[in-house]
Amino acid sequence: MDGSTAVAVIYYSATGTTYKMAQAAASAAEAAGAAVRLRKVRELAPIEAIRSNEGWAAHHLETQDVPEAELDDLEWADVVIFGTPTRYGVMAAQLKQFIDASGPLWARGGLVNKVFAAFCSTATAHGGQEATLLSLFNVFYHWGGLVVVPGYVEPSQFVAGNPYGASHTSNNGEVPPDETALAATALTTRRAVEIATALRRGFAA
Repeated sequence: MDGSTAVAVIYYSATGTTYKMAQAAASAAEAAGAAVRLRKVRELAPIEAIRSNEGWAAHHLETQDVPEAELDDLEWADVVIFGTPTRYGVMAAQLKQFIDASGPLWARGGLVNKVFAAFCSTATAHGGQEATLLSLFNVFYHWGGLVVVPGYVEPSQFVAGNPYGASHTSNNGEVPPDETALAATALTTRRAVEIATALRRGFAA
């Protein structure tokens, strides 16, 4: 087996909540010995809409140097971890647009047997967190991917309470991810890296 396990953390964030969770995922992957790419998906909203929201405009400026995700990032990775805010119980349109462009890579089998995991945030409690993660899992099934979740494998997960992936309630972006949400993000990431590394060893044997 050559090289480190490759992890792509691909996210969308308007005001910074899922960005902070994406940073936690990238840090956890690096701590686990993985090679990491942190990538945002392309913004679809018009600049006028972004400028009309102070938090959105500030975050847009703050992350202008974060590279945008490309299909090459999906192909390169052994592990792909997606992060998104919830939009009516499903992923944000910006992330969906990136996923919808993956057809050529999917058609030639470029996504088969990769490990996938996810995290999300909502404005309100019970605002569709689990539904959003499950909507992402539907994509992974079509890709022939392997879904890794945090489950309840550590006591901290009984505090976090979401076995499908890390999640956070932001109160419309007013409450940044707390230690519980960041710990759940890190746990999800570590499990994904561990499983992907074991798979790589198995395939190489």
